[in-house]
Amino acid sequence: MSSDSAAADGPAGRSAGPLDATDTALLAELQRDGRISIRALAERMHISRSNAYTRLSRMVEDGTIRGFTAEVNPRSIGLGTTAYVAITIDQTAWRVIAAGLREIPYVEHFALVGGDHDVLALVRAPDNTALRDVVLDRIQDIPGVRTTRTWLVFEEQTGRGVPYGESAG
Repeated sequence: MSSDSAAADGPAGRSAGPLDATDTALLAELQRDGRISIRALAERMHISRSNAYTRLSRMVEDGTIRGFTAEVNPRSIGLGTTAYVAITIDQTAWRVIAAGLREIPYVEHFALVGGDHDVLALVRAPDNTALRDVVLDRIQDIPGVRTTRTWLVFEEQTGRGVPYGESAG
């Protein structure tokens, strides 16, 4: 997760300018194959390599593309326990809590949310003992955390995701 929401949202909460059809098609190709070369990407898009490179560079620079990563299967690297942890916080403590959560091993993602809880964190740990340590000893030790509620994940599936380059319908 990006720790700098201003970079993702732009000044005063505005996002980067609208993407044209070629930009969204480039994003769709990168979503299908993040290892694609600029040359192959340009060929698939029927644009020049310099055009593809310029567009990708612009989208990285303006924060549209936040990075390039490998999607790792957590179980294959020994992270067999996954849980969502809902956290209720003191309303003025978000920045302190966000800084604290960024430092805790096994916290993969967290978000400030609306609803019955204030923060939702995704935790991937080796086992229940490590999960217990994360929740009871680390998260609950952050100043401003009032309560936590943990849901174990039994199975995960990947959804279709954002339909970049497709018309709405």
